[in-house]
Amino acid sequence: MATCVKPLEPLLLPEWKPVAGLYILATPIGNLADITLRALSVLQGAALIACEDTRVTGKLLKHYGIRARLQRLDDHASPEVRSRIVDEARQAAVVLVSDAGTPLISDPGYRLVREAREAGIDVVTIPGPCAAVSALAIAGLPSDRFLFAGFLPVKDKARREALEALADIAATLIFYETAPRLTKALLAIAEIWPTREVAVARELTKLHEECRSGTAAELAAHYEAHPPKGEIVLLIGPPGADEAPVLDTDALLRDALAGAGPGKAAGLVAKATGIDRAVLYARALELKGG
Repeated sequence: MATCVKPLEPLLLPEWKPVAGLYILATPIGNLADITLRALSVLQGAALIACEDTRVTGKLLKHYGIRARLQRLDDHASPEVRSRIVDEARQAAVVLVSDAGTPLISDPGYRLVREAREAGIDVVTIPGPCAAVSALAIAGLPSDRFLFAGFLPVKDKARREALEALADIAATLIFYETAPRLTKALLAIAEIWPTREVAVARELTKLHEECRSGTAAELAAHYEAHPPKGEIVLLIGPPGADEAPVLDTDALLRDALAGAGPGKAAGLVAKATGIDRAVLYARALELKGG
């Protein structure tokens, strides 16, 4: 006997009466369906939406048929702009969004939130997607303790120093990274922690979502051969009980390069440290060229 299934009722947004304050609202990180009903309701009722890029936020609002007044608020916003937004939040519902994910997580907004709180304005969270947490959930690395450290520095020396400063943290480390810089970041990690498990999560929630894990050297080789695209989350597993102390491989390579070419110098340091020779050779070439 056939079963009769009653059609679903049309999706209705929850009723929300706008209340004055500053609303920190998370938006999708890729798939536009990943937005809560509460978030849509608040966006629809907002008097003003402060956003990182009006074009990006405008596309999201258009997708859901929401018309709203937008105000650009990026890292270069003046104190006067923030002051006007705070003043409006005293009287009406003002929403802060970033281009994707949860505002303030490596995105603008910290100063605005602080100034609003200091002014006695209610600051309300409208939770939702976050790339760092989404990547941690699928990476298979320990998730009981983790440290989000934003973007790694661009320059080699500063990148290495930033990583070394986190060497003793007994937690999974999470970074955001750009596609053009991923291989360099992985090579730097391979020099410092050749045996740690690393994961690269990219294109999260999109059609070509990927999460690949292995040693940093293995991942560097893969992405050197298959240049990545899209937004990237880079995760590094916590130190093992038998992990060797961090070595200053740059100093070792410089000493070796004083009497040998890059190939031989890399071989000598690889033999002494156990670090992948290919990783050391790439770094030796950089040092020799610099």
